Amino acid sequence: MFAIDLGDGAELRPLEPWQAGEFLEHMDRAREYVDPWIPWASRSTDAASAAATLQRYADLAARDAGRIYGIWLAGTLVGGVMFVSFSTRTGACEVGCWLEPAGTGRGLITRAVRLLVNWALAERGLYRVEWRCRPDNAASSNVARRLGMTLEGTLRGEFAYGGTRHDTQVWAVTAPEWAAKRWS
Repeated sequence: MFAIDLGDGAELRPLEPWQAGEFLEHMDRAREYVDPWIPWASRSTDAASAAATLQRYADLAARDAGRIYGIWLAGTLVGGVMFVSFSTRTGACEVGCWLEPAGTGRGLITRAVRLLVNWALAERGLYRVEWRCRPDNAASSNVARRLGMTLEGTLRGEFAYGGTRHDTQVWAVTAPEWAAKRWS
């Protein structure tokens, strides 16, 4: 399996169904911090449901329609990044992330997402990468800002959580904008 060094003892690696036990242990530590933002966090509560979450992404990867990667810090899974959607047909994808408190404040998400964005735009030739988050998720919108994404708008009441509808911000960067930043 490949691993990409994120610095500071952290690695980015594929997260696969056979790792469901480790993923579940991580979700048990992270759930209260992740659940309001990532819909599958509250659904990954036992070995079968954790495996199903990871299998869903394995199936997406097999269709070249999405992927999921874990972030390990000193050998412990502390979060991850994913292509929520990925379409070579439309030239667009959406990236996302999650992180438990043990991994925060280290720039791990920004470094990992930068790798995904660069791969999508520079290697795969997509035109656009989107980042969606609730306006009250300051950590998430700060990542989009650090990556040089533009806030394009807010989808009102688009995300249902806990019996309440929440707005969703849409941030994006295009291939020409990314290339101008010289991160590719």
